[in-house]
Amino acid sequence: MSPTRIGPPEFMPVLSRGKHHNPKRGACFMEYASLLAGEKWSDHPACTHPAIGSLARAVNDCSSNRARSELVSLIPSVIGLLGDEGTDVTVAVRAACEAVPIASEGRQRALAAGLIRCEELLEGTTQTQTLDLVHEALSTVPNSTKWARQYISAVGPLNPRSVSRLCEAIIRTSVVGIAEACVPDADVRMRRLLVAVIDDCRPHAEAPVASLQRVG
Repeated sequence: MSPTRIGPPEFMPVLSRGKHHNPKRGACFMEYASLLAGEKWSDHPACTHPAIGSLARAVNDCSSNRARSELVSLIPSVIGLLGDEGTDVTVAVRAACEAVPIASEGRQRALAAGLIRCEELLEGTTQTQTLDLVHEALSTVPNSTKWARQYISAVGPLNPRSVSRLCEAIIRTSVVGIAEACVPDADVRMRRLLVAVIDDCRPHAEAPVASLQRVG
């Protein structure tokens, strides 16, 4: 008996919120990516860096139904974006910079604290453009930045083993902050953020997401 050949799916899933058992029940952004990449069905496929995947899942879940359906065209762009050791921080900074000027006060303070932690990680590295983004974002929220610097000073140094968890928290807080902000274009802002991160992380980008290589 010849082996059964598995062909392409008879249909493509519809983007919807959350995790799905199989494509017939829908797909989130990253589950769809796993399907296109030929991987095992998963919302955490190996074809994309975890921080980029985290952002994509959050944008998927927080977008309106109409805007979510329009994210499909971006899915192929995240396949193969594997990043490196600096990607966590770069994605977190991009997300926080988009959210911090419009987020509620509580989230704004949390994001300012997260940006200050990213500032610490970026100081003395080759990631000067990302560091400039941090400084620009913090300058837009002076009161929250003052509070955050006092808070960071009180809690002490960041545990290096906590960087990935920190960045994950920044990404999620940022996207929810944008989605729930009192702005008429939250969907546009979330899509713009995802596009910016994809562009940042393309292997051929002029300023790729390089490692946090220390200068000197």
